[in-house]
Amino acid sequence: MQFLVKNVEETTELGFSIGKLLNSGDIVCLTGDLGTGKTHITKGIAKGLGIDDHITSPTFTIVNEYDSGRLKLYHFDVYRVSDPDEIYAIGFDDYIFSNGVSIIEWANYIEEILPSDYLHILIEKDLSNGEDYRKITITPYGERYDYIKSLSSK
Repeated sequence: MQFLVKNVEETTELGFSIGKLLNSGDIVCLTGDLGTGKTHITKGIAKGLGIDDHITSPTFTIVNEYDSGRLKLYHFDVYRVSDPDEIYAIGFDDYIFSNGVSIIEWANYIEEILPSDYLHILIEKDLSNGEDYRKITITPYGERYDYIKSLSSK
């Protein structure tokens, strides 16, 4: 499923729609180049979960936790992870197999340790339409994410 967004607001709005649909234990894997909007879509997802906290990318801490919404949110940024053992050392499995929602920015860096079921969101710049346009491709892996297909009707 693909979406074309024109600006940061539309990126955040799409994230909000996704966040409203997410369930306990869901894993969202974000990929895309620097500056494409991974953190902005995460901010929207957090809003959709009812989290009003200031969302920042946990580049140096690897994970930020937010628990003020309908579900707990674990926001990972694995850009600086050079070895999967680093992420296991912080209790990665405890986070992603919990009742919260896990969002993993730069998930392609650790794809060998990701579970088989997750929601993948690829964000790419679409320069053919304009500098701020993004093509967002959402691919569900596993039957648990069939509900995401309802986004296309919105």
